[in-house]
Order: sequence, then C-alpha cells, then structure tokens
Amino acid sequence: MAFAARFALALCIVTAVSPALAARRAVRTAAPPPAAVEQPTLLGVSKAWTAYQANSPDGKVCYALSKPTDVLPKKAARDPIYVIISVWPSRNVKDELQIVPGYLYKEGEPVFAQVGNRKTEFFSRNDAAAGSAWVKDVGDEDNLVRAMRSGSNLTVTGMTKKGTRTTDTYSLSGIATALTRAHEACGK
Repeated sequence: MAFAARFALALCIVTAVSPALAARRAVRTAAPPPAAVEQPTLLGVSKAWTAYQANSPDGKVCYALSKPTDVLPKKAARDPIYVIISVWPSRNVKDELQIVPGYLYKEGEPVFAQVGNRKTEFFSRNDAAAGSAWVKDVGDEDNLVRAMRSGSNLTVTGMTKKGTRTTDTYSLSGIATALTRAHEACGK
C-alpha cells in the first residue's frame, strides 16, 4: 500500500470515535460516523515517529504515529500496522493511545503493550474489516505515555481472529519530539 494511502487509512482510524473516548464523555451523544477529513498536514518526522494535524467535523486533531520495526510472525498477511497517539482539543482528549494491528482481533482476548517492565492492558474492538485497541483503564494511559517518552521500545502483543499470536515492536526513538509537535499544534 502506498505511503499516502497508509496515512489516509490511519487518519480515518484516528477520526473515528473510540470506545475509550466515548466512555470519557460526560454527556453521551451519538457518535458521528467516520468522517471525511482534509489531507493531514505533516508537522514533522522525528526518527521513528511522525506528527500530523488534520481538521475533521469534530474540529482539529493532532497525532503522532509510528510503524513497527519488527513484527512476528514475519509472514502473516496484515494490513498496515500502527500505534497512534491522538490529541483532540474539542473533545478535551490528550494522548489517547490506539493500536491498529492490521487484522481483526480475536473476540474477548486482551491486547498488551509493554515498555520496559511496565505492562498495560488494552481492550479491542473490530469494525468491519479492521481491528483497533485502546487502553482498558484510562488511568493507565498517562503512565504508559510517560514510559514511552523515556523508553526505547514498545512491544504490543495481540491475537488474531484466527488465533495467531502477534508481537509488534516499535522504536520509541523520536516519540517525545513528535508528541511535542502534536501538543503544540493542538494547543495541549
């Protein structure tokens, strides 16, 4: 898949309302459908991480994303794989983590992200042909982001709908700069 197409896919995923975000809302409203957004603006590339800003019907969104440096199993057929950290000023959301595994998750199986000896559980949700995962306990999100800023690698483990265990390793080199750019662009 072409580079631009992968970023468009990531942006579509980022602009969808996550279950974690819905749980944070004090007033429940109908979630808008994944909306068309303008082409994202590149805020900068910092080693393994890239920061973007885009406008959606819900307002400005800024995010940092990275692709894994290593995936297991190596020959598994998967769509693009990302970890995304989003900032939504209009939703009062800062540093929401989302894992895009490139496959559908096995229903009910937890997903884990680990930096050093800090392990965080995520829950998964499948929509149509794509899976995503968000931090299970929102209170763990800030701690995981802090660990990512000072860590060297993030390891994500999950299970496909067919029962294959996957392990994706992300370099955290450049994450602090990419997040700073996203925060500055979105005023957070």
